[in-house]
Amino acid sequence: MQHEKLEISKIDVFFRNPYVCFNKKSQYKKQFEDKKIWYEHRLIDDMVAYAMKSEGGFVWACKNYDGDVQSDSVAQGFGSLGMMTSVLICPDGKTIESEAAHGTVTRHYRFHQQNKETSTNSVASIFAWTRGLAHRAKIDENSELKKFAESLEAACVGVIESGKMTKDLAICIKGMDSVVRKDYLNTFEFIDAVAEDLQKRLQS
Repeated sequence: MQHEKLEISKIDVFFRNPYVCFNKKSQYKKQFEDKKIWYEHRLIDDMVAYAMKSEGGFVWACKNYDGDVQSDSVAQGFGSLGMMTSVLICPDGKTIESEAAHGTVTRHYRFHQQNKETSTNSVASIFAWTRGLAHRAKIDENSELKKFAESLEAACVGVIESGKMTKDLAICIKGMDSVVRKDYLNTFEFIDAVAEDLQKRLQS
């Protein structure tokens, strides 16, 4: 976990308190030691540098602004903001908010308004719906809805793994200057490919 200032404000103390017990004698100390994991508090600049050189294997707890910015950095590191899911869960476990990353398609929408072709990665938007539907299925104990949500997510992954992708992912493979039109699908072509894959999964 990290915070952005050396001076610890009231909100920093509030944010840290639930985790202080990890470094003191408590019910969590032995559980952490048994699993060979640990907790440490880091400043934001130190943590960002660590994340960039790290191979993963850690949980990064951030406050709202830091989490908003750094989650986008991590998502881009894995290919695209269009691949990032965002789910907020209430303490009651019943209420959730599922959304795509902020600003995912704004620039593309401006091109669309000008009747220009776009190649928008719709995975984040699709997963925003599937995570919501999956939660609804859990609450209602609806197995068919659960299967649909899981199948749609699997279809997105399957299409990309088959080599059909939007321009943002093609750039990750070939580089900005080497990508040509045949290397990627436009927005509608990608959605059609996902829909075709989904139908096959639902019929199997």
